[in-house]
Amino acid sequence: MPLALLALAMGAFGIGTTEFVIMGLLPDVAADFGVSIPTAGLLVTGYALGVVIGAPLMTVLGTKVTRKRMLMILMGLFVLGNLLSAVAPSFGVMVAGRIVASLAHGAFFGIGSVVAAELVAPEKKAGAIAMMFTGLTVANVVGVPGGTLVGQAIGWRVTFVIVAALGVLGLLGIARLVPDMPKPEGVRIRHELAVFKNAQVLLAMAMTVLGFGGVFAAITYIAPMMTEVAGYAESSVTWLLVLFGLGMVVGNLVGGRYADRRLMPMLFISLGALAVVLALFTLTAHDKVLAAISVALVGALGFATVPPLQKRVLDHAHGAPTLASAVNIGAFNLGNALAAWLGGMVIAGGLGYTAPNWVGALLAGAALLLAFLSAGLERRDRAAGRAVPAGLTADAPLSATGVAAPATGQVVAGSAAAPARERAAAPVR
Repeated sequence: MPLALLALAMGAFGIGTTEFVIMGLLPDVAADFGVSIPTAGLLVTGYALGVVIGAPLMTVLGTKVTRKRMLMILMGLFVLGNLLSAVAPSFGVMVAGRIVASLAHGAFFGIGSVVAAELVAPEKKAGAIAMMFTGLTVANVVGVPGGTLVGQAIGWRVTFVIVAALGVLGLLGIARLVPDMPKPEGVRIRHELAVFKNAQVLLAMAMTVLGFGGVFAAITYIAPMMTEVAGYAESSVTWLLVLFGLGMVVGNLVGGRYADRRLMPMLFISLGALAVVLALFTLTAHDKVLAAISVALVGALGFATVPPLQKRVLDHAHGAPTLASAVNIGAFNLGNALAAWLGGMVIAGGLGYTAPNWVGALLAGAALLLAFLSAGLERRDRAAGRAVPAGLTADAPLSATGVAAPATGQVVAGSAAAPARERAAAPVR
């Protein structure tokens, strides 16, 4: 594997760290700016909405320049946003810094996956993409807890300075190690937009919004929930985030393994179990051991939904998966924004720090209902003799470039309608 993949992995590590580390630092940031916990939750919402806007926008803009240059521009935005957060004199400026950093998120993973696949021989494309996403695995298990620990011990501003420094390393690595590649040719936005007329694509994205939103409803407020309700010391939030990260890795591996074999049953089980665990989390949050187990289960079950959902979007968007994949990145973060906002609303309403768990359970339950609806429509289409993408059969393998990204659960899948060498569909966050 070429060293250029290390530069891409470093960028992925920084982006993964900055997205999730804010949850462990929420009480510290709120106290520093003199705002409430629900108001501080806007730092999660703002970042997520920035990804929603930035993923398709930056992906389209990326067709105008070479991929290497676009990756460098994206890492420059990332560094600028984190430095702005680190020195923010007011809460509003920090929100702006988070949004600037978020603009790089979706397009980096989309364009980066294409670059990674082109750096190696055809039979090694999946491994190259997976190696790039190793950066996100490490971020969730090491970077986020480590950043939380530094922020609590020295100050949250130091954490964002360190993350910005990681972005600089990623930028320099891309400049030095990633070879020049021609800008993409023949991209037709109208053709890409046409896939959004497909009801199954829209249903899969709606499931993405609601299902992963269920996870963020609870995890956004994990720090106050664990310290104020479960009785953990503030320093314990670090290893609780390690548990969450390990749960994500396990859930991603399981979801990725079964996304090809039994896609819809995997969705039914993971979404149903997620709804139940989140509902029970309202009670288990009062016990230290049960609360820790619940945190790990939320991470595992939440990320077990990601590979089948991403694969379903790509299967139904066959022929024009690039923009659909980028928009699905936005769908995950739209769910994050919605859940963080709703969780803050119920806390502000006086329902307590465990109330967001009920919000998450309802969101996951709604996603489960949409999964049943989607499956029903698919059965109706088959019965009526209408075409259903071959990739949706229970035992259909991924394309030659398909792989379940080990860190985030996002599946990179090539289009069934084009040769694998012409497809390197962007995974989501």
